[in-house]
Amino acid sequence: MAETQIRFDDGLSYERYMGDWSRRVGSVFLDWLAAPSGLKWIDVGCGNGAFTELLVERCAPTLVNGIDPSEAQLDFARNRPAARQAKFDLGDAMAVPFPGGAFDAAIMALVIFFVPDPAKGVAEMARVVRPGGMVAAYAWDMLGGGFPLEPIRIEMRAMGLTVVNPPSPEASRIDVLRDLWTRAGLSEVETREITVHRTFPDFEDFWTTSLLAPSMRSVIPATAPNDIELLKARVRARLPADATGHITYSARANAVKGRVPK
Repeated sequence: MAETQIRFDDGLSYERYMGDWSRRVGSVFLDWLAAPSGLKWIDVGCGNGAFTELLVERCAPTLVNGIDPSEAQLDFARNRPAARQAKFDLGDAMAVPFPGGAFDAAIMALVIFFVPDPAKGVAEMARVVRPGGMVAAYAWDMLGGGFPLEPIRIEMRAMGLTVVNPPSPEASRIDVLRDLWTRAGLSEVETREITVHRTFPDFEDFWTTSLLAPSMRSVIPATAPNDIELLKARVRARLPADATGHITYSARANAVKGRVPK
């Protein structure tokens, strides 16, 4: 039986697979937040720091703390240029290691569906943000077909292969996000969809990049070589190249923001 736990143990591979996607959707997300400069931020589930770096570049914060349960991801984050202005530490989204009201804004970027108890994660973000401060998140629409790996996942399902989901995929739904924020007592709750596109030089680049995803690395080694070749052929047919050989397709995230009541 294939191992079905998603492990984030390689910051460089994650950067190649998800870093570009993260920055594309993160840029739109930060524009939507329209946060002023000079804030104190916490990036909950910062991973390898892809979004944290964007936050430092775009928002001129006075302080950024990133927490994540993967030391391997944090090691990669600490070697980014953003590390000059951000501090990265081990931490659990359901037990954020900071006192109440320590930040002006708390963010979860592509994380909430990995939190076993999403409501607890939202409550923890709200706890560490001052009254009037912002709590926000965005997540790939896992159940609505928005995940960047969806073209492969569709063909895996059709072939009866294992498709790995994070612990709380329902937390990626826009109605569930709104409900989580409302139930946490946050005010001025708003949601939106964010659709982004990415172009790969050719199908082989798309394929090898996609296989770096933790959810793929947990399944592919246990899949028969003939099935892998068939899967590759089916995905190639689903994602035809343009006249230059490039592969372009879209992914969609759901976003939510709210304020801690004053």
